[in-house]
Amino acid sequence: MPIDITIQQYLKDYLHLPLIDVRSPGEFEKGHIPGAYNIELFSNEERAHVGTIYKQQSQEKAIQLGYEYVTPKLDAYIERASKLATDKNVVVHCWRGGMRSHAFAQHLKDNGFDKVFVISKGYKAFRHVALNSFENYKVRILGGFTGSGKTHILKEIEQLGHQVLDLEGLASHKGSAFGSIGDGHQPSTEQFENNIYWEWRKFNPDKEIWIEDESPNIGGVNIPFNLFTIMRNTRLFFIDIRKEARAELLVDDYDTKDKAKLSASILKISKRLGHKATQDALNHLENNEFYEVAILALSYYDKYYLKGMQRRDQSKINILKLDTTDYRTNAEQIIKHSLLKEYA
Repeated sequence: MPIDITIQQYLKDYLHLPLIDVRSPGEFEKGHIPGAYNIELFSNEERAHVGTIYKQQSQEKAIQLGYEYVTPKLDAYIERASKLATDKNVVVHCWRGGMRSHAFAQHLKDNGFDKVFVISKGYKAFRHVALNSFENYKVRILGGFTGSGKTHILKEIEQLGHQVLDLEGLASHKGSAFGSIGDGHQPSTEQFENNIYWEWRKFNPDKEIWIEDESPNIGGVNIPFNLFTIMRNTRLFFIDIRKEARAELLVDDYDTKDKAKLSASILKISKRLGHKATQDALNHLENNEFYEVAILALSYYDKYYLKGMQRRDQSKINILKLDTTDYRTNAEQIIKHSLLKEYA
């Protein structure tokens, strides 16, 4: 018989085993446990059909239809699962740890698998853990005007031995109207939340975690509410670097070959830039004058950041004026300043 385990047991004792998610491809794409493999019991269309029969006719009819869809694929399930779990030990889950996962797990047991574990309450249990695991951690927020190199500085802070959560990396977006340039396809918000938790669970709660200051959303994905609340209520270390240096960093940071995307990004903030500044920026772009484009964009973003800072608890904001754009030097200064604040 398959063995039921809780999500806590899986995370503590069974991460070394292959994890099979038997939900439909659409469910899996929307959100899944990082590292899971999708061996779908039903296709998206089959799942929708079974659900319709369940609602319009009966559970019995839906189960009968499910068997009709599954039966021709039974050998394929074993073949695919065997490639993942060569030692015949595996963990299985569905949405709520119900019929789909238990039927699949029993099929594996009936066909030579040794230990087959089923996550009780399934993916739903994982989601509960993923969205409620941010309390009781020490968080430090790194802010600064656009073009300050915050993401690079955070990487240096990590190299110095500190814990860092790279939200923009997990979101595949740099967090502004220009943020999608040079980055890959964004995950769904649900998968973004899952990926955040997967990194979070590795952190030591006794040590601070550095996170870049963000809006509630990064491109098309949203930061988990509990985490964002913590970010807004903790100490902000805001770095202030002169605009000209930041414009140079922006030109180095973004892919200037895709002028169509740069143009579209300028148009996204055209209302805030104003008609003249927008036209000037587009003209500079056409002439490959990327530094001038960056200077004009920063005139908008600097005002945006200042307005956001005014809405925060001023007693929790520390402004650091930095003279250099060297990421390692700035990381060292930020850490030094944060330690002075902590032990003052």
